[in-house]
Amino acid sequence: MERRSTDEMLAQVPLFAGLSKSQLQEISSLATRLDLPAGRNLTTQGATGQEFIIVLEGDVEVIVDGAVVATPTAGECYGEIALLDSRPRTATVVATSDVIVDVIGRREFRELLTRQPPIGEHLRRTMAARLSANEERSSGAH
Repeated sequence: MERRSTDEMLAQVPLFAGLSKSQLQEISSLATRLDLPAGRNLTTQGATGQEFIIVLEGDVEVIVDGAVVATPTAGECYGEIALLDSRPRTATVVATSDVIVDVIGRREFRELLTRQPPIGEHLRRTMAARLSANEERSSGAH
């Protein structure tokens, strides 16, 4: 299996869809690569998110309210909203094997947005469209 680059993985994240290759590369340049052991929590439900995590290699479980809801493969990303907002995590993500992850911190990401306003504008438009779509779905469900 060919290993995808971090910027290729970012392109698959809805928040970053539509950014140029150079913009994606600039975001991926902020990433810090970490090797973490099996059993390590990558996120904890209810905790305030401070970073965005891309699982490059290894296996994880996504746990909501104590129940495993997904066992995604490498290439999944967690916490993109944490880059923009201080919301509580909606799930715990735990490594079930040793993992290699790229982590992008909120502070570094916000500094990038200050240096590159077009990226921030794109993200605001994308978030507004996603929130609008969510509101439409939830109002139609009642």
